Amino acid sequence: MDNKNSNLQAEIVRMSGVNPRKCMRCGKCSATCPAYDEMEYHPHQFVYMVENGELEPLMKSKSIYKCLTCFACVDRCPRGVEPAKLVEAVRLAVIRQQGKNHLKPEDIPPIVDEDLPQQAIVTAFRKYAK
Repeated sequence: MDNKNSNLQAEIVRMSGVNPRKCMRCGKCSATCPAYDEMEYHPHQFVYMVENGELEPLMKSKSIYKCLTCFACVDRCPRGVEPAKLVEAVRLAVIRQQGKNHLKPEDIPPIVDEDLPQQAIVTAFRKYAK
């Protein structure tokens, strides 16, 4: 693994706060994932790939946007690994590389309508401001 990839791997682990080495690859996280059929890489595969530094395929995958961030995988894990947090960290790394890391309050009015839940706005600030 080259130095750039190693640094990115360390950054993703730091942002997520997850130790991927705790995973025993039981697959319970993937079995409970409601977006399983839509994802190219499933939660247990995300953990494995981050652990082994296989970040490029993850960062190019649409799976990072298919994750519902429902944390069902987190609840189901017997070892306390939090795959959803790794998915979010990889998504954030992609967003940062694209230079789209910040959402400003003035950006919101054009994208808000009366059917948009307030939680979506709060989530957008959380995801785009780390």
